[in-house]
Amino acid sequence: MKIIVITRPDLFSAEAECINSLFDSGLERLHLRKPNAANDDVERLVQQIAPEHYSKISIHYHHELANQFRLGGVHLNRACPTPPSEFSGLISRSCHSFSDLDEQRETADYMFLSPIFDSISKSGYSAAFTRQELIGAKQVGRINEKVVALGGITPENLTDVKDFGFGGAAILGGIWQTEKPKEIVNRYLQYRKVTNRISEI
Repeated sequence: MKIIVITRPDLFSAEAECINSLFDSGLERLHLRKPNAANDDVERLVQQIAPEHYSKISIHYHHELANQFRLGGVHLNRACPTPPSEFSGLISRSCHSFSDLDEQRETADYMFLSPIFDSISKSGYSAAFTRQELIGAKQVGRINEKVVALGGITPENLTDVKDFGFGGAAILGGIWQTEKPKEIVNRYLQYRKVTNRISEI
């Protein structure tokens, strides 16, 4: 089961160091999401990330940077519904219902479904699905390897994420309560340890 890290929506001084450290620790995909940041600020952040990691970055909102830096993916949502011209990388989408999944399944390489559990980073953002609904969606193929769980993901509930049929989990609030690269990497590695154990079962 793959782990995707989504950045905090705000920029902070040690962020590039944190991102490089995550990639150096084995992170396979990072979603760079800065909805309210100026394009120049996001561009400066990308420039501080080691170029060998660009193929592992999917970008939200600032799609013009995808072609400029040959980033590996773009994320589409209601605010940014189409990829940039001539972009040929991965396409991901945000979904908040099973019908959203059905609608986007043919146009995306993978999709986030949220919130699966009560959000860690957004107060009052509660789980949108019951356990029975998620199991039922897996049984009929609506949740499969193309669907990534988002919202309230912790190392303790990753086994549930796997049991629900998700191909991966996206984490945000679970690792970004600190701005220290070493602590962020240690938090990420806790997730990685669990997914490695799950894969061996």
